Amino acid sequence: MTRDDHTMAAVPSLTTARLLLRPFHLSDAPNIQQLAGAEEVAAGTFFPHPYEDGMAEQWIVDQEQAHESGTAVSFAITLADHATFIGSISLDIVSIHQHARLGYWLGVPYWNHGYGTEAVGAVLHYGFMQLNLHRIYSPHFQGNAASGRVLQKVGMTYEGRMREHYVRFGRPVDLELYGMLKREFMERT
Repeated sequence: MTRDDHTMAAVPSLTTARLLLRPFHLSDAPNIQQLAGAEEVAAGTFFPHPYEDGMAEQWIVDQEQAHESGTAVSFAITLADHATFIGSISLDIVSIHQHARLGYWLGVPYWNHGYGTEAVGAVLHYGFMQLNLHRIYSPHFQGNAASGRVLQKVGMTYEGRMREHYVRFGRPVDLELYGMLKREFMERT
């Protein structure tokens, strides 16, 4: 598979010990609205709060369009044993630079169970081995220490802080940045 073949391919499904990462369906919208609508989730993401009717459906359509254009691939994170929707993970791809920005979120009931680490590991493997990316990086807001621990557990390197890089809920927030190169991923596997 060449680097550009992913632009036309369907979003694959990825499996881990406990998770199924699959393409989104419009039927996921109510679960997205409920889980992403929690203030705790919104505080660590760019999701609007409150998360109003129709926003989840539009977000799903936006993810599909980004995939079709070759600029992103997004997965619904579900529990493998009973297909419960628990969150989302994506790669925003810049093909010319062979890199992607990794982003993810989980609903509050699914925090602190290792699901984030499991999903991130699967998407790193997919990004490096299937999309042939050279670098994957992931930022998180400074106050979100749990995301930093996930990125550390999968072997990403802390690359620094971007001070007051975004405004969230009316306040400037720092961004913590982690990254991994394909050769570093290969050394770990």
